[in-house]
Amino acid sequence: MAETRQAETHGFQTEVKQLLHLMIHSLYSNKEIFLRELVSNASDAADKLRFKALSDSALLGDDAELFVRVSADKDAGTITISDNGIGMTRDEVMTNLGTIAKSGTADFFSKLSGDEAKDSRLIGQFGVGFYSAFIVADSVTVRTRAAGVAANEAVEWHSKGEGEFDLRAIEKAQRGTDIILHVRDDAKEFVDEFRLRGIITKYSDHLSIPVQMPERDDDGKLTEWQAVNSGQALWTREKSDISDDEYKEFYKTIAHDFEDPLLWSHNKVEGTQEYTSLLYIPKRAPWDLWNRDQQHGIKLYVKRVFIMDDAQQLMPSYLRFVRGLMDSNDLPLNVSREILQDNKITRAMRSGSTKKVLSLLSKLAKDKPEDYQEFWNTFGTVLKEGPAEDHANQEKIASLLRFASTHEDNAEATVSLDAYIERMPEQQDKIYYIVADSYEAARDNPALEIFRKKGVEVLLLSERIDEWLMSHLTEYKEKAFQSVTRGDLDLGDLEDDAAKQQQEELENAFKDQAERFSNALGDKVKSVRATHRLTSSPACIVTDDNDMSTQMAKLMEAAGQKVPETKYIFEINPEHALVQQVVALEDEDKFAEWAQLLLDQATLAERGSLKDPAQFVGRLNRLMMELTNGKLS
Repeated sequence: MAETRQAETHGFQTEVKQLLHLMIHSLYSNKEIFLRELVSNASDAADKLRFKALSDSALLGDDAELFVRVSADKDAGTITISDNGIGMTRDEVMTNLGTIAKSGTADFFSKLSGDEAKDSRLIGQFGVGFYSAFIVADSVTVRTRAAGVAANEAVEWHSKGEGEFDLRAIEKAQRGTDIILHVRDDAKEFVDEFRLRGIITKYSDHLSIPVQMPERDDDGKLTEWQAVNSGQALWTREKSDISDDEYKEFYKTIAHDFEDPLLWSHNKVEGTQEYTSLLYIPKRAPWDLWNRDQQHGIKLYVKRVFIMDDAQQLMPSYLRFVRGLMDSNDLPLNVSREILQDNKITRAMRSGSTKKVLSLLSKLAKDKPEDYQEFWNTFGTVLKEGPAEDHANQEKIASLLRFASTHEDNAEATVSLDAYIERMPEQQDKIYYIVADSYEAARDNPALEIFRKKGVEVLLLSERIDEWLMSHLTEYKEKAFQSVTRGDLDLGDLEDDAAKQQQEELENAFKDQAERFSNALGDKVKSVRATHRLTSSPACIVTDDNDMSTQMAKLMEAAGQKVPETKYIFEINPEHALVQQVVALEDEDKFAEWAQLLLDQATLAERGSLKDPAQFVGRLNRLMMELTNGKLS
């Protein structure tokens, strides 16, 4: 191996410096994990070359037997992990080893707590497994040659993990990557091939690529390379032969997670289409969960040959937290993303895997409600995307949704739609809900007053996605959803004939005053009417059934879309003492001031903001001063 030019020194990206500092100071509580990460990366490199070779067999050349090799040199104090996989070009080395090419890196650091055990779980989720080498090494050398390039285009990367790395061009006879760890004194236990063999058997036995270690003679000289893993893909084995621990370790490898999964499903489908799926629900959210365009967690294999590691066509976006793989016997080995996009086999696999995940979650919700609540707290917001995306499974998804409600006294206590319906009074025929900016704003909205009086439960929705969700989820088990802040309030059989007659009389008696309010406010409101929503508040605003709701308008504005101004229906409580004093005013200018103040208060309660808060404060102060001087009458 001859160097062709001097080394170039480069500084690490700031985030890498921080990460290396954490690694070197033993962020991982289980140091042996470094080998699992590096062997897994090497196996992925071999898988990727095998896939590329399907369309370009020249990439394999005369070296078609793919492998990962692990060895140790006690005298030199090194561990070497080698593969003859896809390798890297110079640019790829710069990108993959000089920066963390992930938009969530800052978010990663913000979540660190200082607790080694907890923080170590985050590392794999952020795709930075290579840097685990610095758990045991005080310096790392990487020599790599990309498949299909000349021997003299290979690259050597070297770093002591202290803020910079060296890069030089070298010659490398064989394609692939060698990672040489110069092991620290406090990690010399790992410079032992028997110890390394045990770690590989524990963590990497399932890999289909052979992981080889040297067989040596009595003098310690290499006689042959021997595979130490079984080489049988775990998902191809019978479920009865696989232990829970094996399932968990496999998950940690493919998901790069350091915590056990919440649950999993291993399923073999036979018939018109034949495929195997092994799907996991994580306990923790992947760092890029909120990026709908980021990679999904499903790997695709065809006849045990790795094809791609983010096969988003196999799982809907609202289930993007699912990790695992699918192995098809029916797809062609040279399948492309374009073919997957519109393929009946893919559609059948997607449909089957979706139903399997939803059934898995339904069983968890039924059998272990506390565990399901933990799942919901982590992934519930993503699952809410489902009713709009997947109409075929809408009711099944709706059964998995959980909501805060007026039946409970805190936001963490949630209710399912089935439990809500079970608690409904016999004469109730709708599912009532309210959407607001926060749980507190929903809980304290004046529109809930009549429902509390009658003991009717209302779902309290306060996430940004909720208005979008409810625009697609119109009914559940033949019960229509009804917003308590939209349109005419019809409580149906929840109100008796006497109550309805009393409301009608109240509306008729207030008609003249409603017109007076309407004249005073002009085009600031759509209409004015007496309300029967309120029991203790003077007024509220509601949206007409045909107009855009407050929360939908906010959602669209946040997305940068132009939204037409919504004019609200102004509902007034004629029985409220303040309203009675206002309508008694004979000075129309003064009446108009108070009418505007009541409208601003109602708008603030519904929207959480005003277009001109300074004007509102000025009016409020002015009227308060008049009150203290006895000028109201």
